[in-house]
Amino acid sequence: MQAIELLHQRVSSPQLEGPAPSATQLEVMYQAAARAPDHACLRPWRIIVLDKEQLVALGEVFVRANVAKNPQLTEQQKKKIAAKPLRAPMIMTIVAHLKDHPKVPEIEQLITAGCVAHAIELAAFAQGVGAMWRSGGMMFDDLVKQSLGVQANEQIIGFLYLGTAKKIRQVAAVDSSQFVSWADISSTAV
Repeated sequence: MQAIELLHQRVSSPQLEGPAPSATQLEVMYQAAARAPDHACLRPWRIIVLDKEQLVALGEVFVRANVAKNPQLTEQQKKKIAAKPLRAPMIMTIVAHLKDHPKVPEIEQLITAGCVAHAIELAAFAQGVGAMWRSGGMMFDDLVKQSLGVQANEQIIGFLYLGTAKKIRQVAAVDSSQFVSWADISSTAV
């Protein structure tokens, strides 16, 4: 797949099944992640990979976290919550590992971690691996973060669900005039 075609055609794949990415495919994704823009080469991110029984365990953590907020959840609601991590054969949790630096504010480090997630998505798509970047309240839940070993100086950027896409939707070109403008700053503006 050519680079521009990849950039223009990448889509999220919400419906995933096995198999999970191979070790070779994962290494390609990790190498792409390492090329994310990174001011001062801090590498302010890390990746936590979950598959198989770890996905079941994450579902149980999601249930406990939700019950702590709403003890009235029904068994059906709990089952639905527990099944969320099972929507893919693998999940990568992308974590921003924030560092004190005099020239690199936290916002830049968070953006770098977001670029890591996007680089992984692009590398997955280029290899025929389906990916879906999911977020939501579980990213911010203390029990979830503790269970994943996320430290006080870290933030979860998202959960990348990875597997084989059940279907890949085609995308149409977009009208860039809807989101691009050219600056018109006069010298008398100040």
